[in-house]
Amino acid sequence: MAARPVSRMLWRVLRTSTRSCSSGAPMTDPSPGESSQPAPKELSRRRQFLREHAAPFSAFLTDSFGRQHSYLRISLTEKCNLRCQYCMPEEGVPLTPKADLLTTEEVLALARLFVKEGVDKIRLTGGEPLIRPDVVDIVAKLHQLEGLRTIGVTTNGVNLARLLPQLQKAGLSAINISLDTLVPAKFEFIVRRRGFHKVMEGIHKAIELGYNPVKVNCVVMRGLNEDELLDFVALTEGLPLDVRFIEYMPFDGNKWNFKKMVSYKEMLDTVQQQWPELEKLPEEESSTAKAFKIPGFRGRISFITSMSEHFCGCNRLRITADGNLKVCLFGNSEVSLRDHLRMGASEEELLRIIGAAVGRKKRQHAGMFNISQMKNRPMILIELPSMHRDSPPAIPSISSWDSLCVQNLRPGVGFSNQMLTLWKGCGVPQAPFLAQPWLGSVFLQRHYNSLLDSATNPKCLSSGSQASATPSGPLPPSDKLTHVDTEGRASMVDVGGKPDTERVAVASAVVLLGPVAFQLVQQNQLKKGDALVVAQLAGVQAAKLTSQLIPLCHNVALSHVQVQLELDSTRHAVMIRASCRARGPTGVEMEALTSAAVAALTMYDMCKAVSRDIVLEEIKLISKTGGQRGDFHRT
Repeated sequence: MAARPVSRMLWRVLRTSTRSCSSGAPMTDPSPGESSQPAPKELSRRRQFLREHAAPFSAFLTDSFGRQHSYLRISLTEKCNLRCQYCMPEEGVPLTPKADLLTTEEVLALARLFVKEGVDKIRLTGGEPLIRPDVVDIVAKLHQLEGLRTIGVTTNGVNLARLLPQLQKAGLSAINISLDTLVPAKFEFIVRRRGFHKVMEGIHKAIELGYNPVKVNCVVMRGLNEDELLDFVALTEGLPLDVRFIEYMPFDGNKWNFKKMVSYKEMLDTVQQQWPELEKLPEEESSTAKAFKIPGFRGRISFITSMSEHFCGCNRLRITADGNLKVCLFGNSEVSLRDHLRMGASEEELLRIIGAAVGRKKRQHAGMFNISQMKNRPMILIELPSMHRDSPPAIPSISSWDSLCVQNLRPGVGFSNQMLTLWKGCGVPQAPFLAQPWLGSVFLQRHYNSLLDSATNPKCLSSGSQASATPSGPLPPSDKLTHVDTEGRASMVDVGGKPDTERVAVASAVVLLGPVAFQLVQQNQLKKGDALVVAQLAGVQAAKLTSQLIPLCHNVALSHVQVQLELDSTRHAVMIRASCRARGPTGVEMEALTSAAVAALTMYDMCKAVSRDIVLEEIKLISKTGGQRGDFHRT
């Protein structure tokens, strides 16, 4: 196979690189026997003290199945300094207001409480934790907590080389670096930022400073990077890395597709075909990874079987950046420690709340198909190593990822941007699930979350209340047409008395071009020009002109319109998705539907000279959020 020589070349480049780190010194491995880990004698004394004075483990952190939760992950921020194509729009997403995030003092207060009860490992996550200005100070203060053995960080590596010397001095003892590709051009295309060399520099700096192993997290996604599996493995031949291959996991908004998941057994089989001498290493009961080593290799590889096989002996808890405790990554139940902390709860009261949450933890998470339908916050609002970024839909027209192919990609044809609209209700940020059944392979559920209309339902008004009282309680969609008056004649709805709310709608359409027209569109050889770009612009323009095309529609001031077109070579089709956003008294469903429909019609117009056997189908509303009638999500 060609993978091994390429891998050795990559390893050689990594190992012999003379590019300077932030310190200005060449990147070299530490001499045998040398270690620049923080104060090894001090750490040894602390561990000996802990062994001799070990206290019974806290009942508050022990669940009903006897699992002792000694590992805490704390998200320091929801922000990230990358803009992955399949994770968020280029301009970013609305995040939790700063006032609702944990302060440094609150982070340390909670950490102190958990360590006192038996937590001996804390990992700092994000978003990207190393963009938090006081991250070094946080690590230093965590290092002072008696009983804490390990302080780790999970990072995308962009800022690591610059900050690691300070972090190590402060007490950082473990590093996980997220890296999904070893191809610089692919890296830049995926994240919309330069920085591949900075991530590699961060890996080198960690090795240079004596971290062993340096863990590299790589989520494997079919159609994106599964062809690099052997290249990642080969890096462990000469470098003290633990490359951790992670099965792609579903989270709210990431368009999870079973077909894109590469299972642990498939990955293992691929590696064993190249290295049949691969040996399995013993694992701890609470380990989430299955570890292997190739004899003679300096590092090792691991598989995190989050989807195909349960690892629910896990001993970890999570605190989100806004202060919510999650006892299971895949669970959708949370409890706000921030609110109780700010209301002046004592340590005893906080422990009772924590103990109750831990006591409700289930034996294991749901199966992969149930998880894909479960409502959960987007991963960036829990923690975001690369293993949890959104997966791109496959683009069959791209057969390889060499640099030439990446350079030839045209704007508007690439991976979908994932638009996340965050809603604020009762002080807890939530994310509406923007359903996207691309290629009919996403497992979703229909949700209705309607509110009573106080103008037509007097039962929701108490005696003496005003008509403007806040409605409450569920109500199915209306069974009456709203665009007719009392005499049955067409009439525009009066929305003058409705409150302004944030409205989002998503619609889709499919254009079946046939093989000849599809190939011309794919190669951008139509005489009329770039059909995809023209259709995209037509969709945007149509959304803004909807009220002029649909007689009874209101004129809506749109704050955002996004039209995405993707090629599906298996159907010779163009998949169209239009999303519209506005703040006002009426929804934007018609704007999204008009946008998708006109984009589809434009594709027909651009291609009709080649073939009139073109079919427009599946023009439909995918989701809508906002308004008194509640949210809608199509299955």
